[in-house]
Amino acid sequence: MGELRHLINITDLSVKELDHLMETADDIIANPEKYQDACAHKKLATLFFEPSTRTRLSFTAAMMELGGNVLGFDSADSSSSKKGESVSDTIIMAGCYADIIAMRHPKEGAPVVGAVKSSVPIINAGDGGHFHPTQTLTDLMTIHRKKGEIGNFTVGLCGDLKYGRTVHSLIEALLRYEGVKYVMIAPEELRLPAYIREKLDEAGAEWSEVESLDDAIPDLDILYMTRIQQERFPSWEEYEKLKDSFILTRAMLKPAKEDLIIMHPLPRVNEIDVDVDDDPRACYFYQALMGKYIRMALILYLLGIK
Repeated sequence: MGELRHLINITDLSVKELDHLMETADDIIANPEKYQDACAHKKLATLFFEPSTRTRLSFTAAMMELGGNVLGFDSADSSSSKKGESVSDTIIMAGCYADIIAMRHPKEGAPVVGAVKSSVPIINAGDGGHFHPTQTLTDLMTIHRKKGEIGNFTVGLCGDLKYGRTVHSLIEALLRYEGVKYVMIAPEELRLPAYIREKLDEAGAEWSEVESLDDAIPDLDILYMTRIQQERFPSWEEYEKLKDSFILTRAMLKPAKEDLIIMHPLPRVNEIDVDVDDDPRACYFYQALMGKYIRMALILYLLGIK
């Protein structure tokens, strides 16, 4: 294989590469038996310095379904970082034992530091409020499967647009596709940060900001809900004030399009009422399933396995 490739930010992948990953994932869904030994004798290290359920389980399931093995830890408390070991040293050590690393860390930029020293490909599985590129791959894969193409739709992004890394990464990815309109649905305190607003403007994107979910729903092709994340807030008081800002209920979907898709990176707390789960437009658990397939495609790609 050529030079060592990492995935730190979604923009590390070209649109051509994104399309290739989605095609591979489509093929995995259609022909799972073709891939069941693709990573035989390969090992994935999951280094999760911050708790995660879906991301860690889907990486583990992805590697297992490719016939590979998984080792790692699921919190900083169960790693030597508790003793003061640096991220770089942990990465160098893990590279001695594994062929590829998926890493989550609460500090922004930690995977970049790790990638400098790593002898194996590193996948950023989330670094603080910064990037979460495999969630974005999951989102793109879901849109690709449900809409047939990526582009020419109106997407509503709702909830925590200030601290929500999934939203920031998704916007960066969608800016490279044609005909996407954006509706930002958030309270004043959780509006998009300035640097993302600048990127939208630089790209000449059509976007608007509203404070009412009800008003936005009828025009949307995709509704991307996010939770108000307590762990990203500077104070408990601020979190308490905003945590119930937007709650999607079944009744609110009456004026929505028949082919709307409702997405959520999960976990949800209460921002989507459980009565929405039975609506055929609810795609968030399907989205979690797509996460496994696109991560399988990514592992194969970074390992250079044809």
